[in-house]
Amino acid sequence: MSRWKVIMGILALVAAIAFGGYFSLSPKNISASRNLSVPMPEEIIQQNQKADHEAEIYLAGGCFWGTEFLMRNVPGVTSVEVGYSNGMTRNPTYREVCKGSGHAESAHVIYNPKLVSLSKILDVFYQSIDPTFVNREGNERDMQYRSGIYYSDPDDEPIIKESLKRLQGSFFNQIFVENEPIKNFYRAEEEHQEYLMKNPNGYCHVTRPMIDEKAKAKVAHSFPNKNFSRDRVYSKPSKETLKNLSELQRAVTQNGATEPPFKNEYDEEFREGIYVDVTNGQPLFLSTDKFDSGCGWPAFSKPIDKDYLIERPDRSYGIERTEVKTKASGSHLGHVFDDAPAEFGGVRYCINSASLRFIPREDMQKEGYGDWLDLFK
Repeated sequence: MSRWKVIMGILALVAAIAFGGYFSLSPKNISASRNLSVPMPEEIIQQNQKADHEAEIYLAGGCFWGTEFLMRNVPGVTSVEVGYSNGMTRNPTYREVCKGSGHAESAHVIYNPKLVSLSKILDVFYQSIDPTFVNREGNERDMQYRSGIYYSDPDDEPIIKESLKRLQGSFFNQIFVENEPIKNFYRAEEEHQEYLMKNPNGYCHVTRPMIDEKAKAKVAHSFPNKNFSRDRVYSKPSKETLKNLSELQRAVTQNGATEPPFKNEYDEEFREGIYVDVTNGQPLFLSTDKFDSGCGWPAFSKPIDKDYLIERPDRSYGIERTEVKTKASGSHLGHVFDDAPAEFGGVRYCINSASLRFIPREDMQKEGYGDWLDLFK
């Protein structure tokens, strides 16, 4: 950056502060970019209907495939469907939306407010967008990819406003997120429903590690209690638990698949904490035994207890390897090799991130793993 640009940047910042520009920023709606002289149709065509004890919200944040998949993995969310919101025509097709119908690709989210608040849902939603963009998310640019929060209950408006105000406080630049009543919603074609579940390799701006982490949190939330004491007896996961896993997590733990190297949650995770079986919560590895092997997957020099694991020959793909599974759950974890440096004992447990859930040391007590804290002494 040239000296001139640095000077101009400083002057701009000083001017903004002097005139209160920085401190007066507030979230801006972008509905003015639509042709508001044309009456907007008012109708809701959706398949999912909320029960009396449930609430709903409509979220637009770029490609709706990722928004749907992300929201589906939030504990307390009961259903999600995708569609087209607040546009200027009735019953648009995907092609018409891409040609400028004015609709936003959206996810209709139904949730139980006793289990998850609207504010919490919005906090998760914000993690998947860049709110400083207008009509853009990731590599996708057009009105259909704008960010928006559309409500059916007027009581939600002040909650959304306060949430957006907090969000603006974390950005220097102006944020642009629509906040308005839902005027119309048209359920998208069936091929777009659960798209990333049907097409695990499908592209979306929402990253797989983020989605997988939310899926793991949802599974953990469904465990009957948070007492993971030393004397707990672990067993195979229930069908409901497996259903809550992401497609990748099921493929790895149940079918012995391997996740992509370097593009997973824990390859570069080196905080202190404990790694547990994603399907039943059983502690398996410690951060103190994790090292950077350069292989693209989490590597451990040893498990917490070798009796927790099963090691067996694996000759798939014409390669001689040793597979590692959890004895109690039967979940596939990865493989063990004898190629680690001597300083790590010569053994490398190469484990899929998708088969594990990481609990930071500071969260272990509240997550029910207080009994295991003495392993760090």
